[in-house]
Amino acid sequence: MSELDKILAFNREFVDSGEYAQFFSNKYPEKELAILSCMDARMVELLPRALGLKNGDAKLIKNAGALVTHPWGSVMRSLLVAVFELKVKEIMVIAHHDCGMRGLNPEKFLKRTHEHGIPDDRVVTLRNAGIDLDGWLTGFDNVEDSVRHTVSIIRRHPLMPAEIAVHGLVIHPATGKLTVVVDGKTECAVAPQ
Repeated sequence: MSELDKILAFNREFVDSGEYAQFFSNKYPEKELAILSCMDARMVELLPRALGLKNGDAKLIKNAGALVTHPWGSVMRSLLVAVFELKVKEIMVIAHHDCGMRGLNPEKFLKRTHEHGIPDDRVVTLRNAGIDLDGWLTGFDNVEDSVRHTVSIIRRHPLMPAEIAVHGLVIHPATGKLTVVVDGKTECAVAPQ
C-alpha cells in the first residue's frame, strides 16, 4: 500500500468520525501572526507546540531554509497577502539549527540531478537562458545571518507597511528552544528602498 493509499484511508475515517470539528476556525489568524519557517520534517509538530500555537492562530508559510530569496517570489507574495488581506500584524521568520540549506552546494546538487536522470543539456539550457543556478542553489553558512538577511528583505520590501513587526528567530530542532535574532518591535523600521 502506497503512502497515498494509507493517507486516503485514514482521511476517510477522519471525516466519517467527525474528528475535523475540533479544528474549526476561519481564515483570519487569531493571533494576527504569520510565520515563515523551514519545511524540515522535525518542525511539523514541534514548531507550533514550542510556540503554543493551535489551529487557527497563525498563517504558516514553509520552504527550504525559511528564506525569502526573491522580493517578488511566492513567499513574499504570501506574506503581503497575509498582511493586507488576512489581518496579520506581526511576522516571524523562524529558521533552525542543523538545516539542510546550511552549506547547500550547487555543484553537488546538480550532480544529484544528473544521477536522477536529468539530462545535462537542461542545465545548459537554463544557464544559457540567464538563470543563475549557482546562486539559486547556494545555501547559507550561518543560520543567524540567514535569518537577519531574510528579515531585512521582508522589512525593506516597498509594499511592506512600516508598522508590521518582522521578527527573526532560530529554533533548536530537538528541544524547541527559541533564540531571538531580530526583535521586530525594538528594531527601527527600515524605510523601503
